[in-house]
Amino acid sequence: MRRWMIIIGGALALLLVVIVGFNHLRSEGIKKYFASMKPPPTNVAVAEAKSEVLPNLLTGVGDLAAVHQVNVTTDVSGRVTEILFTAGSKVKAGDPLIQIFDAPDQSDLASYKAQTLAASLALDRAKALAAKSFGPQATVDQSQAAFDQAQAAVAKTEAIISQKRIKAPFDGDLGVRMVELGQYLSAGTQIVSLTDLSQLFLNFTATEKDRAVLNVGQTVRIVVDAYPGRTFEGKITTIEPQISADTRNVRIQATLANPDRILQPGMFATTTVELPPKPAVVTVPETAVDYTLYGDSVWLITETKDANGKASLKTDRTFVKTGPRIHGRVVITSGVKPGDRVVAVGQLKLQSGSAVAISADPPPPIPAQPPRN
Repeated sequence: MRRWMIIIGGALALLLVVIVGFNHLRSEGIKKYFASMKPPPTNVAVAEAKSEVLPNLLTGVGDLAAVHQVNVTTDVSGRVTEILFTAGSKVKAGDPLIQIFDAPDQSDLASYKAQTLAASLALDRAKALAAKSFGPQATVDQSQAAFDQAQAAVAKTEAIISQKRIKAPFDGDLGVRMVELGQYLSAGTQIVSLTDLSQLFLNFTATEKDRAVLNVGQTVRIVVDAYPGRTFEGKITTIEPQISADTRNVRIQATLANPDRILQPGMFATTTVELPPKPAVVTVPETAVDYTLYGDSVWLITETKDANGKASLKTDRTFVKTGPRIHGRVVITSGVKPGDRVVAVGQLKLQSGSAVAISADPPPPIPAQPPRN
């Protein structure tokens, strides 16, 4: 029994050694397998950080106003006897628009002209008699006063008649007609709007801190919703000399030529002012920056070599400080140097230290949109 017990114990010990050794060899084999098995590199699109001088732009919003715009009204009361314009037509300065009944005034004018003629003849006779010492100087003075009064009455009546023939004060486009033939108009009644569309004002505001970089003569570009994709250009002509105490903004006015007459007063406009250029800055594509609550970051690509000298590419997340965005690129104030390569597309599949391969596909094109700070 003792011998059998020794044999069985030895066999069990040998079996235990074999099981432990097998498990150890299997664990080591698994470790070596996973250590040698690496995931394939992730394909990413790569862009290079550039040092470039970006346009220094100041953006805002404003609205358009006509340089010359007026609601044509009547100075005197009266009945409309003629309408001499067509709504929506173009007129020249001095073109008649409406005629108000003026027959009594025309009669008064004829009477005053006759009185002027009689006063002129009486004055001539008084002067002739006075020159021959046949008449007193007082008669000459009275005749002169009568003649002047008659002329003044003629001038006054002609002015009243001119007030009853409403004319266009400048070249422009007429709006909707607001009166009817035979209508009695009170002084100040609106007849029609008149707008000169050849030039327009652009009114917008800028913050107090931007006042130092704004000057008369700087170029302003605008876009309007009515004509997407088109840009219109003008010049700053006036800067309000006072800062608003309520908003701390300064009012700015630019003048734009409107040769095609497609821009209209009242339109909303997105404005961009060209400022003096700033020093060169480092930029990367907008798609290369990850914006998170923990900060902005990019994935930098670095080249490493193994023991055999074989080169490979890896990525590391690097936190950066960003600046303005313009033309699809972002200014990087710290964290990236010119010439550094960053991942432009494919960041969602990356982890720090991930192996990457540069994709043959180029980075996405810059979106077609106006420059924005």
